[in-house]
Amino acid sequence: MTTWPNGVGGLAWGADYNPEQWPEDVWAEDVALMRRAGVNLVSVGIFSWALLEVEEGRYEFGWLDRVLDRLHEGGIRVDLATATASPPPWLTTAYPEVLPETAEGVRLTHGSRQSYCPSSPVYRTKAVALARALAERYRDHPALSAWHVGNEYGCHVPRCYCDRCAVAFREWLRTRHGSLDVLNEAWGTAFWSQRYTEWDQVLPPRATPTGPNPGQLLDFDRFSSDALLALFTAERDVLREVTPDVPVTTNFMVASFGELDYWKWAAEVDFVSNDHYTFGENPERHIDLAFSADLVRGLAGGKPWLLMEHSTSAVNWQPRNVAKLPGELRRNSFAHMARGADGTLFFQWRQSRAGAERYHSAMVPHAGPDTKVYREVEQVGAEYRRIAEVVGSTVTAPVAVVFDWQSWWALRQPGHPTVDVRYPEVVFGLYRALWRAGVTVDFVPPGADLSTYPLVFAPALYAVDDATPYAEYVGSGGHLVVTYLSGVTDTRGHVHLGGYPGAFRDLLGVRTEEFHPLRAGETVTLDDGSSATVWTEHVHADGAKVLASYTDGPLPGVPAVTRNEHGRGVAWYLACGLTGDGLDRLVRAALDHAGVPTGPEGVEVVRRRGEAGSWLVAINHGDRDAELSATGVELLSGERATGRVVVPAGGVVVLREEV
Repeated sequence: MTTWPNGVGGLAWGADYNPEQWPEDVWAEDVALMRRAGVNLVSVGIFSWALLEVEEGRYEFGWLDRVLDRLHEGGIRVDLATATASPPPWLTTAYPEVLPETAEGVRLTHGSRQSYCPSSPVYRTKAVALARALAERYRDHPALSAWHVGNEYGCHVPRCYCDRCAVAFREWLRTRHGSLDVLNEAWGTAFWSQRYTEWDQVLPPRATPTGPNPGQLLDFDRFSSDALLALFTAERDVLREVTPDVPVTTNFMVASFGELDYWKWAAEVDFVSNDHYTFGENPERHIDLAFSADLVRGLAGGKPWLLMEHSTSAVNWQPRNVAKLPGELRRNSFAHMARGADGTLFFQWRQSRAGAERYHSAMVPHAGPDTKVYREVEQVGAEYRRIAEVVGSTVTAPVAVVFDWQSWWALRQPGHPTVDVRYPEVVFGLYRALWRAGVTVDFVPPGADLSTYPLVFAPALYAVDDATPYAEYVGSGGHLVVTYLSGVTDTRGHVHLGGYPGAFRDLLGVRTEEFHPLRAGETVTLDDGSSATVWTEHVHADGAKVLASYTDGPLPGVPAVTRNEHGRGVAWYLACGLTGDGLDRLVRAALDHAGVPTGPEGVEVVRRRGEAGSWLVAINHGDRDAELSATGVELLSGERATGRVVVPAGGVVVLREEV
């Protein structure tokens, strides 16, 4: 099975291309500018259902024929979309039952995008039919490189609560639990007289007078992810049937998007693709980018992946759509490449003059090619050709972080001890400290083989049935750092009794008798000089060594950070919301204890390795030149480095290393 877009030489470079937004006399200029910018791959047709199936059962492919022919003549490969991301108005008007419903029972309407219910048989039938029609028409087209199914599944309507979804949810629950007795136990329906005696009584978690059932919420999150995945696989299977040698993907939105279990989705695509947008007002947006890229590489199992979308400059949907600074487009592209992407594409090629995203930047801005943005696009396109030898190489990391979308779902439910703990922020806090230490990170799913990593972090790993795999890892010599709100419940949402952190209690050598979340804005101090916000808990050391305790706040003298020897390894417990320098020091102490070397400060350094050698990628996000120890050929300039290389302020270095 093909696992990368066919016929793309070197690193993929391009964008979503939406020629249907423009008169045909613009298309020739588009291809000329693409060639000038080094574009070699574009996604076509993502939102063109209404122009491909103009009325029910009547397809018009002529304009798409001409687009693909023109791109092929220009030497540009096509990631062809199935165009099913947004049903056309004729479909939702003729079949209003296709439209999704909110938990409050409000039926949404067309007029934007993704206006469909994942359980709608009409939508599924029409979508699969369109995918088949496209596959049969273009299976032999020389421009066809890959298939792009749907688009950003669930980003606007991650779940639907209609009667069709109620039926589908019950079917899913029967498969998962088998019987109503097991379901009642899993959901704890003895509480508040919720016990079900007939399957028809079971509903999606619609609007109710007060707090919903946690087990019901968690299972509905799982069902909703699976329901959307079933739509993807239905189209994918048709494409594989008709074009078995053309790989199939869809664009994820990891890190910032918590609605799908991407570990499960990643197993269903031929290659992993992702969309990532930085937040212009965030001074640490480059660290957020690295976090996303490392997480996508984890989903790809370490194999090369494709950045399907990012922005050349401003986006259109943030409160203040700040433009990127000179050189930022370039640094962003190289940072994704450094962390395993074998291609970086943008939304979109030409900036729209109408529609909801008309102020979203593009490779060709409203002002045309005589602009900062397009000149930087040309520069990176040329530089990507110079570093084409890195294609196929991979990134290895000495540290793993366990990432769990289902713990994210469980922790965001109402009724927890505080609203101030947010799963992504707990994970990112640790990641930020690792990034500052110059350490590359692999993200892994719960249950992954950890044996190759000297150090593993398990942040807010809330829903855990059994911590035995982690105990075995530590017993064999591994180093594990576990944070608060880990192991508290099983995967049904039932609390592990006997004291927190539940499943990890024995491994960590601690027992927490009560949570003590802090008041809004409250800060406590530890006796090592660190500070903590948001979270504390009443911990008893039960064999663990106390590394730091509180000096004030609700728990003076109570342990806040511990370390426990277990077998040949050690397990650390972070029982509070350490901030800033305190968290940095803890992470560096764990790195030192596990024997993991740290990297240079002030410059991002990642290595890609392959059969032909290794490549050091260095990105300087600061305003001063940085110097690194390195020997080899710097591919962007062609200059040889002997012992040292300078990374210019705001610049990038890609060095083929020599031993």
